[in-house]
Amino acid sequence: MDLGERRGVETDVYQPAEDSELLADAVCERLSSDSRGGDESGRTVLEVGTGSGYVAGRIAEETDARVIASDLNPHAVRQAREREKGLETVRADLVSPFVDDAFDVVTFNPPYLPTEPDTEWDDWMERALSGGEDGRAIIDPFLSSVARVLAPDGSVYLLVSSLTDVDAVVERAGEEGFSAAAVADHSFPFETLTVLELFR
Repeated sequence: MDLGERRGVETDVYQPAEDSELLADAVCERLSSDSRGGDESGRTVLEVGTGSGYVAGRIAEETDARVIASDLNPHAVRQAREREKGLETVRADLVSPFVDDAFDVVTFNPPYLPTEPDTEWDDWMERALSGGEDGRAIIDPFLSSVARVLAPDGSVYLLVSSLTDVDAVVERAGEEGFSAAAVADHSFPFETLTVLELFR
């Protein structure tokens, strides 16, 4: 989707695109068919970096899970709250404000586009897209912190791009105590998007 062509849409907030749809589809399908947890009722889901609230809204609508949407961007928190009526929203830097073992599922579509080292993240849209020099500047701190808020038998659904080196992400997840499985992917001429399920 060409964000520049969207009229009447706040340009400080990342709007749903193919990556958002892929993540939402994968999480909703897994929550509905997860044999380890059975019925999704009673589960608590955190979406980190919710942007417009699209993914969190889909999960809330299509499952019985309680969904909390968080974002560092205050414009995104407001837009998600307004767009998805009744969605619980929190302004947060990754998982920092949340209590230990609070979530059965954590989802994240991180900023993953590799960016030159001297690029300044001087607006919210750049922050929503820029993943640092290797595309993993936000993914790595997320992986080092997410286990704290995840229930012992919980799962993380992380969207990654071939531009960020999926094997490197899986290796880093392993260093943090996670096993990884690819549960969905979609290929484009310039990249392949993959949804990883991470579990202990």
